[in-house]
Amino acid sequence: MSEAKKAMGFWTATSMVTGNMIGSGIFLLPASLAAFGGISILGWLFSAAGSILLALVFAGLARQVRGSGGPYLYTRAGFGQVPGFLVAWGYWISIIATNAAVSIALVSYLSIFWPALVEDGQLSTWITLFFVWLLTIVNVRGIKQAGQVQLLTTILKILPLVAVGAVGLFYLEPANFTPWNLSGQSDFSALTATAALTMWAFLGMESANIPAAEVSNAEQNVPRAAIAGTLIAALVYIPGTIAVMGLISPAELAQSNAPFADAAALLWGQPGYYLIGVGAIISCFGALNGWTLCAGQIPMAAAKDKLFPRWFAIQSAQGTPATGIIISSLLVSGLILMNASESLVDQFTYVILLATLAALLPYLVCALARVSIALKTQRPLLMVELVICILAAAFSAWAIIGTGLETIYSGVLLLILGLPVFGWVKWSNKRV
Repeated sequence: MSEAKKAMGFWTATSMVTGNMIGSGIFLLPASLAAFGGISILGWLFSAAGSILLALVFAGLARQVRGSGGPYLYTRAGFGQVPGFLVAWGYWISIIATNAAVSIALVSYLSIFWPALVEDGQLSTWITLFFVWLLTIVNVRGIKQAGQVQLLTTILKILPLVAVGAVGLFYLEPANFTPWNLSGQSDFSALTATAALTMWAFLGMESANIPAAEVSNAEQNVPRAAIAGTLIAALVYIPGTIAVMGLISPAELAQSNAPFADAAALLWGQPGYYLIGVGAIISCFGALNGWTLCAGQIPMAAAKDKLFPRWFAIQSAQGTPATGIIISSLLVSGLILMNASESLVDQFTYVILLATLAALLPYLVCALARVSIALKTQRPLLMVELVICILAAAFSAWAIIGTGLETIYSGVLLLILGLPVFGWVKWSNKRV
């Protein structure tokens, strides 16, 4: 594909990164962090710093290894087929669960304007599936159309968040930040826990790397998009969270189902509450769009290397990984239908826990893969690049520990379940 015909430029790639990061989580995180108090701001700063380190790792990987596939592509280049498959498998399952969670959250926020969605479980399920398949169609039709949707929704979603952060900082109540650590844990334990929580909001800095083959001047635009998108997300998240925590007391904040909306209501009354409701809907819609694209790209890259079933490599007339997108959306729909009898909040909780299992491990592996690739290609890293890789790997390991032993055990089990699939694919390839 010529540079002129490639579907994504710098700003579209950057919107893919920022749009995938800023999904449903940021609108709920202040309530989750209320139990820790002001120390959670340090957690944000640590996770932002760690995410920028990881963005720099992915920027370097985009220069080392060309092509689409993101974490899978880099892991395979650094460590071979089996680790590459395991990262592709776990990362793909994580995206599927994330899409289910984001689509459920979208309908949950939509209930602000359509209360029947809370009372009628069947209606909410059908509306959730409608959004999943609407964006499946958009992504199957072409990456250019998906990129345009992503750019527009990214601009629209950050405006209300920036507004709360910019205005709310002038109305802070200092008493809401004391005592500094409300958790009863040591400062280090509280910092570890809040960094793990806030890291969820930064997942996605590698989004531009995944469809890199579709990005014009990828060697420059993909690394820049990874770094720019992460910085934009940090500049939206941290002031906004400080404003919300400064406007609402910790006790009230911990009970809030829509902390940004409640803060906006304090600033601007009922119109502010609805403004944030619209922003949350757009945010979820944009994140679902971006992750739907990624859900097709990961298995397509693995299928081209004969590590996933070959049908994932089938592309539409528009050059999109249509088969992978459709299969992924079918699995997303299955997750939603499995939990259709639960409330929207319970559905969201179930699938978001599933999504976290395999989210951080690829980051750790990719930081190490950057060093491994440099050794294999005999192109040594600069000292500053090596230090960045070491710090990014250490941060990833720290964040993984912060998720808790139960999550780590479940994540390992999820990866082991992929091994029979790997064996079947290798056996099928020998028969061809």
